[in-house]
Amino acid sequence: MIPTTPVAVKDGIANPAPLGLCAFGMTTVLLNLHNAGFFELNSMILAMGIFYGGLAQVIAGIIESKKNNTFGLTAFTSYGFFWLSLVGLIVIPKFGWTAAPSENAMCAYLCIWGLFTFCLFFGTLKLNRALQIIFATLTILFFLLAAEHATGNIAIGKFAGYEGIVCGLSAIYAGMANVLNEVYGKTVLPLG
Repeated sequence: MIPTTPVAVKDGIANPAPLGLCAFGMTTVLLNLHNAGFFELNSMILAMGIFYGGLAQVIAGIIESKKNNTFGLTAFTSYGFFWLSLVGLIVIPKFGWTAAPSENAMCAYLCIWGLFTFCLFFGTLKLNRALQIIFATLTILFFLLAAEHATGNIAIGKFAGYEGIVCGLSAIYAGMANVLNEVYGKTVLPLG
């Protein structure tokens, strides 16, 4: 049931973090179910990457800027555009506009995102344990995926898929904790 009484928000702008965290988490889980070998790369993953992992996170990041949250702005807009660029890397070569990235190029792409995530991880040390887990597991995920592309070892990619599911689920948890804690006005799900 949707509450009929709005939750009081101090600055008049709703908290965009649950949207960004759930968009990131759900899209990450679905892609990594593929990486773990449960199903093929398909339009469901690409559509999630464009519309929820991509656009919804960018929107959440823009709202974070209105709330004066530089960390949220940087993280959500960056990872939103990560999803859009990842879909682009997959789809653009299929249109024949340019060649698909080589394994070395994908390794570089994933490593730079891993480095970026590792740097943001240090910002989470001033925030909460839930975000620390998300950013730590995401850093590991990027470097595992880079290692798969560097070595061609599909077992690394499969392991990365399972690790990515953990990362995505931790983001969904944090997003839902934000929603439920705000709705109930108390800690329903701890963030640490």
